[in-house]
Amino acid sequence: MSRAGLGNSDREFFAALADAAFGNSFSLQRAALIARLVSDTPGDLAGDREALARVVAPRLQRLLREGLPVVQRLGDEDRRLVEVALLYVSYHRHVPQIDALIERQAGQGGAPLAVPFGEQVIAELVKSGFAGDRAARYFGFFFQLRRAFYFIDRSLPGECESMRRLREALWNNMFTHDMRGYESALWDRMEDFSTLLLGETGTGKGSAAAAIGRSEFIPYVPVERRFAINFAESFIAINLSQFPEMLIESELFGHRKGAFTGAIDHHQGVFERCSAHGALFLDEIGEVSIPVQIKLLQVLQERTFTPVGGHEKRRFSGRVIAATNRRLDELRRDGRFRDDLFYRLCSDVIQLPTLRRRIAESPGELRLLVRALIARIIGAESSELAATVLETLERNLPRDYPWPGNVRELEQAVRRILLTGHYTVEVAQAAPNEETALIEKLRAGELTSAELLAGYCALLYRRLGTYAEVAKRTGLDPRTSRKYVTGA
Repeated sequence: MSRAGLGNSDREFFAALADAAFGNSFSLQRAALIARLVSDTPGDLAGDREALARVVAPRLQRLLREGLPVVQRLGDEDRRLVEVALLYVSYHRHVPQIDALIERQAGQGGAPLAVPFGEQVIAELVKSGFAGDRAARYFGFFFQLRRAFYFIDRSLPGECESMRRLREALWNNMFTHDMRGYESALWDRMEDFSTLLLGETGTGKGSAAAAIGRSEFIPYVPVERRFAINFAESFIAINLSQFPEMLIESELFGHRKGAFTGAIDHHQGVFERCSAHGALFLDEIGEVSIPVQIKLLQVLQERTFTPVGGHEKRRFSGRVIAATNRRLDELRRDGRFRDDLFYRLCSDVIQLPTLRRRIAESPGELRLLVRALIARIIGAESSELAATVLETLERNLPRDYPWPGNVRELEQAVRRILLTGHYTVEVAQAAPNEETALIEKLRAGELTSAELLAGYCALLYRRLGTYAEVAKRTGLDPRTSRKYVTGA
C-alpha cells in the first residue's frame, strides 16, 4: 500500500495544533498559539476555550472524507499529528460530561461514581483507529487533564503575573514541561517526583498541594465502568507540627496493637492509607525533628516503611508533596533540616507569592480575591457585599498594608467585616523590607541599644503574633515588649 501524506498546509496546521494540545494550559505561549490558529475564525474568541476545537473538527472531516483508511496510509509522523487532532476533538466534545462528573464526585466520598459515558468515549476512539487499551488510557488522560484545570483554576484565583506563573508551574508539576514525554513515558512514574512548596503562612500552599494531589492519573476500568479510585479521597494531608514527637511516627507510619501504652488496636498511618494513584501532603515539614526526618528519608529512598511495633515492611506507592513557611536554607545551615532529605524532596520547588506582592503587581487583585472569598463563604457572588468589604478595608487599614497573614488573613478579615462591620490591626505592620533594613543597620553598627531592641521585638511580633511570645523569646516583661513594638 502506497504511503499518503498531508499537504503542507495541513501538516503545518496539525503540527501547530499538537504544540497547543501538549502545551501548558496556563502558559502565554500556548494562548498565543491558539490565538494564531483561530485568527481566521469570526467572532470574539477571548476566553473561548472551545474555539480551537471548532476549527479543528471541520478540517479533520475534510481530511477523513474517504474514511479511516486515509489515516492508516499516512506516514508515521503525519499519522501521529492526525491522531493528536482526533484526541483533541474527542476531548473537547466530552468536556461538559467530564466537568459534570468532577462536580458530582468532588463532594462525595466512598467508591468512585459510575461513568455512564465512558463506553461511548472509548468506542469513539476505537472507531477512530485507537486500540481498546490505548483508548481507555486516553480517556484516563481526559479525566486527569480536566481535573487539573478545574482544581488549579478554581482553587487558586488571581489575575496578577505571579499567580499565572504559579498556575503554570503547577501544571508542569502534574504533566511536566513537555506533555509528549509525560504521555509516552512518565504518566505512570510520577510518584518518583516529589514536590516542595515554599511560602509564607497563608499564601495557599495547602490549596496548591490539593490541586496536585487530586489531579494524579487514575486509570479507567472498563469492566466496572468507573475510574479505579475516587479522586476526592486520593489526597491525604497531615500537618506535622500538630503532633507531639511521641505520636508523629504513629500518625505517619501507623502502629501495631500493643506497640506502646495506649495502642489498644492496629492503626494505619497516612503512608499506608495513601493510594498508589494519590498523593500525601506533609505540611510544616520544617518543624519535624531529625530522627523523624531520617525515617521520612528512608521512605522516599526505598519506598517502604514499617509500622511502629511491627516487623513487616509496607510499600508506599503514592506521591509526596511537602511544604513549609520556614526558611529551609537557614534550617539547613543550622543543622535543623537534613540536606539529604531536602535533595529527596526537591524534584520540583514551587514558591507561592505573598499577597502584598500580588497586590503590587495588579491593583485589582484584592478586589478579585474579596469577591472569590465572599462567594466561598456565602455560596454565591455578591457585588454589594464585596463593595462593603473593600470600602471597610480601605477605611480601616493603612495605605500599603503588608498583609502578613496573606490570603488566610484576608479571609478572616472578610469574615470579621461581615460579622462586625470593621477590621483593624493592633499594630501597624512593618513593610517587608524593614527586616532587611534592620539587618543592614546592625551590620553597619548604626543602631542604639533601644533601636536594636525595638527592631528585634517588632520582628518577633510579626513572626510570633503575640506580645507574650515576644516576651518569652526576649526575656522581657510582656508590657515592656509591647512598649518596644508599639513605641507607646
